[in-house]
Amino acid sequence: MRCTSLLVCVSALVTCASSAGILYPRESESREVKSLDGMWNFRLSLPDSLVGFKERWYMKDLSKTGPVIQMPVPSSYNDVIVDKKIRDHVGLVWYDKSFFVPESWRQQGYRVCLRFGSVNYAAQVWVNTHLVLSHEIGHLPFQRDITANLKFGRLNRITVAVDNVLLQTTVPQGSLQNISTNTGPKTIQTYTFDFFNYAGIHRSVFLYTTPIVYIDDVDVMTNYTEDGVGIINYNIQYGGSLSSGETLNCSITVLNNENVREKITVITNDEEGLSGVIKIENAKLWWPYLMHEEPGYMYTLEIRLSTTWNVDDVYRLPVGIRTIKWTNTAFLINNKPAYLRGFGRHEDSDIRGKGMDYALVTRDYDLIKWIGANSYRTSHYPYAEEIMDFADKHGIMIVDECPSVDTVNFSDKLLKKHTTSLAELIKRDKNRPSVIMWSIANEPRSDQKDADSYFKSVAIFVKNLDGSRPITAAIATQLDTDQLGQHLDIIGFNRYNAWYTLPGHTEIIKSRLEDEAAKWHAKHNKPVFMTEYGADSYAGLHMGPSFVWSEEYQVELMSEHFRAFDTLRSKNFFIGEMIWNFADFKTEQTVTRVGGNKKGIFTRQREPKSSAYHLRKRYWSLANRLDGAEFPCDIQPYVISNENQNNIEL
Repeated sequence: MRCTSLLVCVSALVTCASSAGILYPRESESREVKSLDGMWNFRLSLPDSLVGFKERWYMKDLSKTGPVIQMPVPSSYNDVIVDKKIRDHVGLVWYDKSFFVPESWRQQGYRVCLRFGSVNYAAQVWVNTHLVLSHEIGHLPFQRDITANLKFGRLNRITVAVDNVLLQTTVPQGSLQNISTNTGPKTIQTYTFDFFNYAGIHRSVFLYTTPIVYIDDVDVMTNYTEDGVGIINYNIQYGGSLSSGETLNCSITVLNNENVREKITVITNDEEGLSGVIKIENAKLWWPYLMHEEPGYMYTLEIRLSTTWNVDDVYRLPVGIRTIKWTNTAFLINNKPAYLRGFGRHEDSDIRGKGMDYALVTRDYDLIKWIGANSYRTSHYPYAEEIMDFADKHGIMIVDECPSVDTVNFSDKLLKKHTTSLAELIKRDKNRPSVIMWSIANEPRSDQKDADSYFKSVAIFVKNLDGSRPITAAIATQLDTDQLGQHLDIIGFNRYNAWYTLPGHTEIIKSRLEDEAAKWHAKHNKPVFMTEYGADSYAGLHMGPSFVWSEEYQVELMSEHFRAFDTLRSKNFFIGEMIWNFADFKTEQTVTRVGGNKKGIFTRQREPKSSAYHLRKRYWSLANRLDGAEFPCDIQPYVISNENQNNIEL
């Protein structure tokens, strides 16, 4: 029996209820949050992938089972240690950590949840030898009430088994291959997607408390009237059981950006749940970066759940008031056409891999704003919630993508996991004003048999969960054979003219791109934007005239795309341009990649290439022309004064 099969089998027995909420842990008067981040014990499951289960490593300290090393959480385990065996490991690894739980939590009658931000790809979790959690599909959070499994006022232990194996029924997909080596047979992981299959506990691990009756989930929809009244429609779900005769009340306090109370609404429980409408006079809207002088304006819903005999629960949810609409030619924020200028990106950096890191996130958003971008796609999986918080606060529009990459070999089992990933993503990000579209796939094999019915099912599933945002995808198949576009609201397409097609010949770009984009619109009568284009450049490689892989060639290729984009913008159906990629990133080992994919306009260390300065001029010029944004003072280095110049005839 393979390790992944065991993980999947157990996950059917121990799962989080699909109807439960997944609110981000936030401290309040009624809630405490304890981080379990830091150094954990770590070891590979070798030589037998199932040895940890056979020997029941979860029954004792991991250090008692054999040699362990210290591994930071959050991080990918692959690049932290200088060991090829760890970097390239396929199969199970094990983590554990000991921690104390305050006795006061038991005395106050707290309910205690354990929450993981992301474990890639699949995980099983034990607390004090008890199996409490299983989850499949990385990049998404999962949690469970573990109150009954804890030792209050004493030492506790958490053990995690992590499996990075990808199969044709996982999201994303992969395959295992057996090869012969000098030391015997070996199993390696193969996949078609062009980024490294990082694994481990990628995001923070929290314990958090709630009262016995608690706020479980919140749904928010916003709007505004012509006379400036902001409207927040809310629905609150609670968890826990009320005693006989006990009543439930819920009060909502709206705090503005300065934490000043705007309005208080009090409602009581009824058969329809806790729901209502809040109206805010002279409301400030959430606007994208550079579309307004005060972008990313956020209110806070301060929700207080009161019961007759139990402790109140308080949760504060950030909310941005904005509307999204789309037609067959336009995408509108607050009834104003928005033109997307942005990137494809990756959660990827030196040493930590896909591990969440606040310093890196801060640097990335500073660069996004420096360059004048207003959007990006979470290619090719959901990003950390902390990263999404930055987008909300800074007014960066997000095309939120599920982990479906290069989808092929369509099956009912794959469809179930694909839609599960979208359900978990939408539940997590449904209230974020920054999320403007759901991307249901990247470069699926949408020209193959069964693609039509498969993606029709996916699209209907998403629309039933959230009809307030358009759905899109990044299509790489040819227009005449694609079966996905018909099911989307907005067409996104990837194309690498003069790179993968006729490299070196930038003279083909403008006519080909204009022709294809126009045909996508003509075929589907929907807005179109470019989700990927670009060229690799090796930082520091300069060649004149330009030549592939040089910084000059990357700039030249971009300029030819800019010419096409401007023509397309004049035709009123083209709504955005997203270059591939924000920064260089790691891939599997291949002779077509020099240490990874080098299509970034920034290096992996977040230093600008020539293309970054070129793109900055483009994006700020668009912001100035379309939204009236003022140019930064350093956009054009001084060359010569334009004043008091004498005309000289040659």
